[in-house]
Amino acid sequence: MNSPAADRARYDRATAHLDAPLAVVDLDAFDANADDLVRRAAGKPVRVASKSVRCRALLERVLARPGFAGIMSFTLAESLWLARSGFEDVLLAYPSADRAGFGELANDAKLAGAVTVLVDDPAQLDLIDAARDGGAEEIRVCLELDTALRLFGGRVRIGARRSPLREPEQLAGLARAVAARPGFRVVGLMAYEGHVAGVGDSLAGRPLRSRTIRLMQGAARKELAARRAEVVRAVRAVVPDLEFVNGGGTGSVQQTAAEDAVTEIAAGSGLYVPRLFDNYTSFSGRPAALFAQPVVRRPGVGVVTVLGGGYPASGAAGADRLPVPYLPQGLRYDPQEGAGEVQTPLLGSPADDLLIGDRVWFRHAKAGELCERFDTLRLIEGDRVTDSVPTYRGEGRTFL
Repeated sequence: MNSPAADRARYDRATAHLDAPLAVVDLDAFDANADDLVRRAAGKPVRVASKSVRCRALLERVLARPGFAGIMSFTLAESLWLARSGFEDVLLAYPSADRAGFGELANDAKLAGAVTVLVDDPAQLDLIDAARDGGAEEIRVCLELDTALRLFGGRVRIGARRSPLREPEQLAGLARAVAARPGFRVVGLMAYEGHVAGVGDSLAGRPLRSRTIRLMQGAARKELAARRAEVVRAVRAVVPDLEFVNGGGTGSVQQTAAEDAVTEIAAGSGLYVPRLFDNYTSFSGRPAALFAQPVVRRPGVGVVTVLGGGYPASGAAGADRLPVPYLPQGLRYDPQEGAGEVQTPLLGSPADDLLIGDRVWFRHAKAGELCERFDTLRLIEGDRVTDSVPTYRGEGRTFL
């Protein structure tokens, strides 16, 4: 693995003919990260979370690799677009109220065969039926299990507020309701344990909190594994030919893959490895997606100013949602200004070696959200840009 200084020199050489701001994906790191996800999945297929990639060319690249199968999408409009583009297995991982999209789905046999929609409430079935616009195609349905860890009689909840379905009888009941309703078929079950897969357990300088997180995650994995197995048995009693049981995320691939009840793993952020995935004891990846901002001012000793850079990630607001100045190492934000909309001052001794026009390389806090800021990704192999590919934004697709 190259040193950060060697990577910086390589990225600077590769993009010397391009003006910043710009975004790159290091294909050597991307492919190595893909191999690591497959290794950790231990023979179970990895379904790629498109929201963490948001680039068709890179979705095609990873799905061409052994060990990957299918896409986990984030909106119905995106799902239909991907299916029309030739992707044959698209699981929409969030409920939708896109009536026009459901009308298209119900009226097109190819789309209906390629796209599976998420349901966790009978009211969502009502919405789909009302949107059919005469379409009679059977809608493929996936049910979602609530994975949250509940402690002290339910007074404490740890985990994302997603599905209202928690117990085996609730999932089986909805499966029966779908089976009894013409025009729908349950084909899958999913459960995303974000409090395990998306929360780092090794926080620099915070050993007590890190230990607390590891204890919580150990308890959460044990509780969920038992409950998920029960849920799968209950749903399979209603739907014997259930096609898939999806679970996991980048941070929990190997633990989730070890559950017999799970048939496939979801992951996406592990391909780009943004900064929020630096703090795990279970795996380490190589930063693959970066963006560069040009130095446009030198306000004084130990200070440079770059153009733009204020690209916060979604989630609860905090410093961990900001991009991090990555290369050259040793730069930090001015606490009075942070990451700015139009300009960002950076402090630290490396600033004195930067000239006007030089670039500072950043890592985004999350994965695919970077692609909402750039319309093109420059693909780097070695010290050359070997291709330039559009992001979703570059194809005029801004789904959320």
